[in-house]
Amino acid sequence: MALRFEPILAEGIAQVSYFLCDESAGCAAVIDPRPDADIYLQKAKQYGVTITHVFETHIHADFMSGARELVFRCNGSAKIFVSVEGDTTYDFAHEPVREGDEFEFGQVKIRAKHTPGHTPEHLSYLLSETQEGEPWGIMTGDSLFVYSIGRPDLLGDEKTDELTQALFNTMREVFCKLGDEVIVYPCHAAGSACGPDIGDRMNTTIGYEKKHNPFMQIEAFDEFKKAIQDSAPPVPTHYPKMKKLNAKGPETFGHTPLVRALNVEEFEKEMKKTDTIIIDTRDMLAFGGGHIEGALNIGQRPILSVWAGWLVDTNAPILLVLPDDKDLDRVVTLLWRTGHTNFKGYLAGNMRSWQESGKQIKKLPQLSVHELSENKGQYQPLDVRKEKEWQNGYIPKARHIFLGELSDKISTLDKEQKLAVYCASGYRASIAASILQKKGFQNVNSIPGSFKAWKAADLPIEN
Repeated sequence: MALRFEPILAEGIAQVSYFLCDESAGCAAVIDPRPDADIYLQKAKQYGVTITHVFETHIHADFMSGARELVFRCNGSAKIFVSVEGDTTYDFAHEPVREGDEFEFGQVKIRAKHTPGHTPEHLSYLLSETQEGEPWGIMTGDSLFVYSIGRPDLLGDEKTDELTQALFNTMREVFCKLGDEVIVYPCHAAGSACGPDIGDRMNTTIGYEKKHNPFMQIEAFDEFKKAIQDSAPPVPTHYPKMKKLNAKGPETFGHTPLVRALNVEEFEKEMKKTDTIIIDTRDMLAFGGGHIEGALNIGQRPILSVWAGWLVDTNAPILLVLPDDKDLDRVVTLLWRTGHTNFKGYLAGNMRSWQESGKQIKKLPQLSVHELSENKGQYQPLDVRKEKEWQNGYIPKARHIFLGELSDKISTLDKEQKLAVYCASGYRASIAASILQKKGFQNVNSIPGSFKAWKAADLPIEN
């Protein structure tokens, strides 16, 4: 019999939840669960324990909370425990947690520590042995990351200064005063926009962060404020909506959301309805070779969650085009993580059934880096990478518009100009090119391999 404490990474959204249990006690806790909750139930079954506690460190903005879904599947054995610090309220059944509250799971004790800044109610959870008082670990949620900290600007400009001050106090008065040996277990790894430049590792120590995390080294508030403001990445468009949804309480399903299989005629009927979004999750080259006009190409990599969050309203009716029908559950799960559950169906038999029915097919030209280089005067390179990627080098004469801001800035582009869209490897380029096509741009080309291919071909780079 042993203590189990396991991180569970949701790729794409780069979110880390935790499963904690003591087999001898027979009970388990889950911290910050994602909505596809089967993995936690499988862990409980594997170790012969019952999930009794589901904790949330705070109201999440970047992904849909799985707390209600998990509790629903536990059939009454578990309850949700959430922070009510800052007079925070929720529209679903919950157990309130405040600073200093303690919970025991066999030989391990969890103690709540109020760590505001990322949000007003934010709690971290200290981990210690029940027989000893000193903590050996802390689950920091979105307050402290590897090399980084949580951003304080997600509740709007009117709250940012107040939260920045709270975050500074949390760094100096809570985290900097913990022992260097305390292990830090954050809610996010590299790739999340919940903090600036989060490190690749899934855990760290307080001592290591004191030496290497720039935000823990700043002792003056004004310097801290400038550093966090200057380094903050753009706020993804779905964050404010996700916060409201998670405070209200997401819908529960008891399984992966079900999606109807539609034949070509049914699919065509649905796609003509107002506000319907077609998401084609095939590879960029397959999409380029032929797709349904107006579709967005968000390929079925884990990062699909993030870009669907950025670009597709959580209430939008969604139609899916899959690489293969067997990919349905994977794609639906990735969309579910960022709150998309309004599925109207998927095209049964994928694009093969569409093309065999004699329906119209739209192409997206694919332009190699060599073709772009040889005919550079004919094309306007459009770079859709992040600002920091752009600053590290770009294709000569390129124009930069970050993908997440493309829809807002699309009117600044010339529809008559031949555009060559690129990113780091081509994935985001194909998304951007499909947006441009949907908006009526006819002279759009996507660059497979994109900037990686450009550098590999030893072509000139500007800085």
